[in-house]
Amino acid sequence: MPGVLKLRSAGGQAAPLRPLHGIPITEIRSVGDQRARALRKAGIHTAEDLLYYFPRRHVDRSDVRRICDLMDGTDVTIVGTVHSAGIVRGKRPRFVVILTDGTGFVQCVWFQGYRYLQNAFRKGEQLAVSGRVARFGSVWEIAHPEFDRLGMTGESSGIHTGKIIPLYPSSQELEAVQLDSRGFRRIIAACLASYRSAIRETLPEDIRERRRLVTLRFALENVHFPASLEALHQARRRLKFDELFYLELLLALRHKVLERQEKRSRVRRIGEATRKLIQALPFQLTAAQRRVLREIYADMRSEKPMHRLLQGDVGSGKTIVAAIAMVMAVENGYQAALMAPTEILAEQHYLTLRSLLSDLGITVCLLIGGMSQAEKEAARQEIASGKAEIIVGTHALIQEEVTFPALGLVVIDEQHRFGVMQRRLLQEKSPNPDVLMMTATPIPRTLSMTVYGDLDVSVIDEPPAGRKRVKTVWRDSSYRPRIYHFLKSELEKGRQAYVVFPLVEESEKSDLKAATDCYEKMRATMFRHIPTGLLHGRLPKEEKERVMREFKDGRLRLLVSTTVVEVGVDVPNATIMIIEHAERFGLTQLHQLRGRVGRGAEQSYCILISYGQLTPEAERRLQTMVNTDNGFEIAEIDLQMRGPGEFFGTRQHGFPELRIADLIKDAALLAAAREEAFRLAEKDPHLTDPAHEALRDYFIRHYREALDFVKVG
Repeated sequence: MPGVLKLRSAGGQAAPLRPLHGIPITEIRSVGDQRARALRKAGIHTAEDLLYYFPRRHVDRSDVRRICDLMDGTDVTIVGTVHSAGIVRGKRPRFVVILTDGTGFVQCVWFQGYRYLQNAFRKGEQLAVSGRVARFGSVWEIAHPEFDRLGMTGESSGIHTGKIIPLYPSSQELEAVQLDSRGFRRIIAACLASYRSAIRETLPEDIRERRRLVTLRFALENVHFPASLEALHQARRRLKFDELFYLELLLALRHKVLERQEKRSRVRRIGEATRKLIQALPFQLTAAQRRVLREIYADMRSEKPMHRLLQGDVGSGKTIVAAIAMVMAVENGYQAALMAPTEILAEQHYLTLRSLLSDLGITVCLLIGGMSQAEKEAARQEIASGKAEIIVGTHALIQEEVTFPALGLVVIDEQHRFGVMQRRLLQEKSPNPDVLMMTATPIPRTLSMTVYGDLDVSVIDEPPAGRKRVKTVWRDSSYRPRIYHFLKSELEKGRQAYVVFPLVEESEKSDLKAATDCYEKMRATMFRHIPTGLLHGRLPKEEKERVMREFKDGRLRLLVSTTVVEVGVDVPNATIMIIEHAERFGLTQLHQLRGRVGRGAEQSYCILISYGQLTPEAERRLQTMVNTDNGFEIAEIDLQMRGPGEFFGTRQHGFPELRIADLIKDAALLAAAREEAFRLAEKDPHLTDPAHEALRDYFIRHYREALDFVKVG
């Protein structure tokens, strides 16, 4: 194992034994009031926070390429001194910084976005620059390089030169108090010198030995000041493992809690109403739907509460599965509640369920924030009396004044759009009800191992019978007239269609075509004889309901809409989805919108229209839509492009943001961390073993919100 970096305090005194999280940053050498204020704004309050402020990358200054050794077309890192800097005028103005390292000169060139750089460089300043070098005659050039400031020539310190140098995230506020990478190196070195003995090991020794992990002290020292590239690798591996292990341990402890719970709402039979509902459906349930229903029924019969995630691509039939589960609960004497993230989706679920269950004598009730006070009070009374058997709503369901006398099943739709506490407040309306969470956003395996690792998972992986694949094409705006002529011809055949825009109305700051503007133009020109409706989030509730109902009933043939149409509207006769400014939509959102068509037996089309020059990311999104309609493939690509935090907003689930681990790149480490976490939770589900004291203390400090129902310690 590589040697540990030797750091000692200035006075040679033994470091105090206070824990790192109890040492304020003002006690660290070179951190005064101004710096402390800037650090607190960056989330750094204690010595522990500072040591966990990880470098964004490292420069190996023991192996930097000399300018005299450059080769054309290679990616290089050069450390040099600023010889000159300024704007070069001409046909193509550019900003040029000329660097020298004593063996030659290289010019760093910015052709755009350089105005903020004009006063950013000082002659004599040292820079580390990275990029692809090109030779033009006798001149070496790097276009738009990454760069980091290393200080002024003549300054020397063992932490800044001749080794692997950490480069830290920064901001204008931090740099204003000299906390660039150089400043961070100084204060982190001071922190380690004074408080290295306060670094307390958190992982049990048997886990470290099994997984061949370095100590936490070694990891924190070497992630900031690596003794070697191997030491840096081992340090990062340990710190990544820690982050993933804590996530998985939280899930494992939750899982143990769920295993010990008992419920009162046990389903004992499938009754006549459930059978009638299935027989009355105008279609046959798919094999996947039947399999999932068997899994749900087994959970509902169990003495333990169900905690199941139902995944299904857009249009796969999750809603009917949930409806059957709710009828099963009602037949066994319990209420069922369905919580949706938006009023428009809750309203659509309410209308769908009321229509499905009208002949079964089951009372369906709606409770949303947009209702009048009188309507809300009447709904609350129906719920409290037990008259309302199936209750559909939004966050209004979790208000304190809403009481359920016999809540047996909770269904949460598009559940990733709710926070942990919101979901739990609904579940707490009854002692341990069955919980079924639904998502139309397929979840990549790496995320299902983390955010949803404590749930049982059911997947509807089969489209309904008779469905044809939606033909998807991507065209630039020059094709728009031809696209709209095609749209008109399809509408004249009796089909229905959507035209979706990102905005509600024209904005001075945006060049987007707005839904309202397009709606008016369509009604005045080539679509004037086509019944056309407008749907967006700012319409009054009654108007939204009227438009949705008229489109669903076929009285409106063309619906111009914003993205509210991505959920809540199910029209089998709709065969065309045109998405204007498709480059402005996320990949998952595009897939959700496409799922609004292709729900009937006729061939359906999704037409993506883009405007202007696209970024490589936008091109990749649109090309992915053309290449595949597999929601799981799309989810994996979306995860790669956006990262897990963006993909599902992991903070909503009560998990701290990953600072060093990557769920995609570190999948093998994640699997190992999961195995160790579940093994430990099995042995010590409350973390009461004295050997786990440090782990328990760290866990409680950092996972307080998510631990509110996991009894630890």
